[in-house]
Parts: sequence; C-alpha cells; structure tokens
Amino acid sequence: MSTNNRREKLRDHIQASGFAALGELACLLDVSESTIRRDLESLEEAGEARRTHGGVYWTGQSATISVFQSRQDDAWPRKQAIGQIADTLIEDGDTILLDGGSTVYELARRIVNRPLQVVTNSLPVAHLLSTSDSIDLIMVGGCVRGRTSVAIGPMADTMLAGINVSKTFLSVAGVTKRGFFNSDMMLVESEKAMIAAADQTIVLTDHTKFGKVSLSQICGLQDVDRVVTDTGLDSKWNSVLETAGVELMLASSAEHADPNTSRKTSQNHSGGVPPLNHSPQSGSSISS
Repeated sequence: MSTNNRREKLRDHIQASGFAALGELACLLDVSESTIRRDLESLEEAGEARRTHGGVYWTGQSATISVFQSRQDDAWPRKQAIGQIADTLIEDGDTILLDGGSTVYELARRIVNRPLQVVTNSLPVAHLLSTSDSIDLIMVGGCVRGRTSVAIGPMADTMLAGINVSKTFLSVAGVTKRGFFNSDMMLVESEKAMIAAADQTIVLTDHTKFGKVSLSQICGLQDVDRVVTDTGLDSKWNSVLETAGVELMLASSAEHADPNTSRKTSQNHSGGVPPLNHSPQSGSSISS
C-alpha cells in the first residue's frame, strides 16, 4: 500500500470513529506505531487530527455535519492561526462559551482533548467536542438555523440567561467604529445573551470583517475585552481599539508572515504561532 493510500485509509478511520488508539491503527494498517506517528503528523499539520496520550482525536470536518465544507477557501489559514492564538487564552478547567462560525470552530478544534466545560449553540462545535472524554459539554437548545447550524431564539436566550462562564468567544460579520455586527437579528439577540453570561468576551474574526457593517449591531467596541484577528489588519485599527479599551491580538499565518504574532494595542509581544500540542472595507457579510 502506498503512503498516500495508507494515510487516506488512516484519515477515514479516525474520522469515522472520532478517536483511535495507536495500536489499533497499527494493526489496522499492518505497520509499526512509528509509521503511524509519522502519518499522524501529516494529519495534524492539516488540522484534521490531534494526538493525545495513546491515541488521536479527529478534529477535521464532520462526516455528518458539513456546514463549513464549502467555505474552506483562501481565508482558512488565517482562521486556523486565529484559533491557535485564542487557544492560549483558555486555562485548563475554564468554563467557556463558543458561538457558531467557522473561525470559532477552528478554536474548538484546538481544545478537543483539554479539560474544560464548554457551552455552545453550534451543532458542528458540539458534534466535534462530543468525541472528547475531557470536555464537559453543554448544548444550548432553540430554533436551529439550517444555514449556520446554530440554535437561537427565545429558548436559547432563556437558557443563556441562566449560565455563567469565564469567557465567551464570538464570531462577527462586521466591525466598524460603532461596534460589532451580524446579519441575523435573532442570532444577535443570542450573542448579546452570551456576552452578558461571561466575565470576558473575546471576538475572533479575520481582518476582512473590519470596516464592514451588517444588519444588526451586537454591541459597541467597548463591550468586548479582546479581539483576535490576523496580521492583515490595517494598522489604523490599533488606535481605534485601544481608545475603546480593547486588547488586540494578531495571529500570523503563512499568508501574512509576521514575527509579532500576538500583541496588545498598547504593547508589543514577539513570538510565533503556538504549536499544535498545547501546553499548561464596507459591505455586508455572514458571520464566520
């Protein structure tokens, strides 16, 4: 069996099972565990798997919930880099809330095997994290939007009103000097409830959303604590966010290589994108 065929079979098995042990994979493919480890490195680099002690979790697109499949375009490296930086903001044992959207999904892929309590209204995020033994998962109920696979509406808002989390991670469709926007009015009401439930609110969005407005305003700039975006952001936004009291963190992808991967608006921090193995402008668009 060629290397490519073996890796494709390996990928299909992990995707179907959600988790697989190294010994199981070695027996399945009749190769050594060292060969399996090399094959898994290629899956990790593609963002489709994450190794843990004794095995590997699937973190790629779901075989049954493929809401983001058609949206894996040129922006994906930026979103992956943003997810990596956002991962460093989470402490083991945290209770966090994850919004829908492809950029937040990239964060969810990073935390599959971390000990966390996660609340989400996103079906793709919930499906992904349900494979993990270390995640205490709480799913927000409500009316599910078929286009985005998120639960919203009065039922979701009522549930969110009774929840307390340390950090909420939001996706947005637009950012202007007036604040953050999304295109779905019902979703915006749920996102307002997510902000109210959190000690800290962190917006994850790539630089293309800045300068864009959408149908409904979620909140003002001053109502969030941090924005994590990519190094393609125009530097004029540094002072805008700093004036609003918002911490800005920049994630460097291959598309926008920059030695200063993450920085505050008031202070520079040098360093690269953290490794996969975690250690203790105007217009309208859809949230991603």
